[in-house]
Amino acid sequence: MESYAAEFGYMGDSYYTDSVIVYMKGVSIELVKIQKIFTTIDLSRNQFVGEIPNLIGRLKSLHGLNFSHNKLSGSIPPSLRNLSNLEWLDLSSNELVGVIPWQLTDLTFLASLNLSHNKLDGPIPRGKQFNTFDNDSFIGNLRLCGPPLSKACNNEQEQPPSPRNVQQSEDDGFCWSG
Repeated sequence: MESYAAEFGYMGDSYYTDSVIVYMKGVSIELVKIQKIFTTIDLSRNQFVGEIPNLIGRLKSLHGLNFSHNKLSGSIPPSLRNLSNLEWLDLSSNELVGVIPWQLTDLTFLASLNLSHNKLDGPIPRGKQFNTFDNDSFIGNLRLCGPPLSKACNNEQEQPPSPRNVQQSEDDGFCWSG
């Protein structure tokens, strides 16, 4: 058995790559075997400004994404629909505007959503996981309407049909400053 031991490596070696030295609060720490598959990104409370880049939609292995408590503006990119493994999404406490993209209803693993305290407007998309989210997911967006909120949408704001063949442009640039 000992002769085979050298042939067997750690089971997860294919998921890890180089090491890196990180400097935090004046202390250097070497991180060895850094995972090359990111499953969670938390960029909360960084004072980021600008729009969420469409490039985020290419991070398909993500299970969690948190951009809360920044100063992000613009609309929520429809490319987030590509994050098919996403289980939680927190974009709360930013300055996001516009409608909530219907494409987010395609995130069938999404168990937790927080879009509260932005400047979103229009009807809340319905269907799939979106039918499970409560008022707290959307609170503080005074121009949102429709279930689960008690504010009904007027006839002019009826939810548009969900087109399935929408072309998306992918802007690969990050334009944030912090």
